[in-house]
Amino acid sequence: MNMRRIRASVAFALCAAASGLLGGQAVCNAQSTASSDPVLEQRHPRYVLQREDVLLISFPLSTELNQTVTIQPDGYISLLNTSSVYAQGLTVPELVEAIKKAYTGILHDPIVNIDVQDFQKPYFTVSGQVGKPGQYELRSDITVAEAIAVAGGMTMPTAKTQVFLFHHASKDVMEVKKVDLKDVLNGKNVNEDAMILPGDMIYVPEKFIAKFRKYVPYTVGAIAGSYLQP
Repeated sequence: MNMRRIRASVAFALCAAASGLLGGQAVCNAQSTASSDPVLEQRHPRYVLQREDVLLISFPLSTELNQTVTIQPDGYISLLNTSSVYAQGLTVPELVEAIKKAYTGILHDPIVNIDVQDFQKPYFTVSGQVGKPGQYELRSDITVAEAIAVAGGMTMPTAKTQVFLFHHASKDVMEVKKVDLKDVLNGKNVNEDAMILPGDMIYVPEKFIAKFRKYVPYTVGAIAGSYLQP
């Protein structure tokens, strides 16, 4: 299957669904300049650090530099005796390397340990034709059907044949999976009832969408009130 990123001007815009993710200020757009294939995320990705995460940074050989820091709204952390380091969007091993680099000239080949003491709780979002659209904490492994039940169930029975599951395939590409819950609830094709992963978004459209694209490059903008369209 050709997974080439989309060159069309507008493929799949997202509003009602994306508004639940980022407070009404997000939209999924196809980008006309996309040229490379999407790079799928690894099967068991490491946690990506977010703003307001609290980190305990320890130096076993230089304990006077042990410190507890919070990732600031601009994504940086302030370190003792050296410059700030941008931490948002990094994994713990990546931040360890960044901190080692920041202490070059101060410490020789330091050992750095990072313990994430407080972090963003995993969540999923359900929007569209459901009883209680919104963002929900992901406390256990649940499927698309179970997530919709948590959100109050569907308000339109006809929507069962088409539910969309949005997942970040990579930093710049959203993967879209169509789920036929009518078959799932009738005991057919039960493998279609995909498991929800942190950050996933479920959208139940009001009208049937005849065409959709599996991989949608997206940008975050201040466009509100857009909609899903073929």
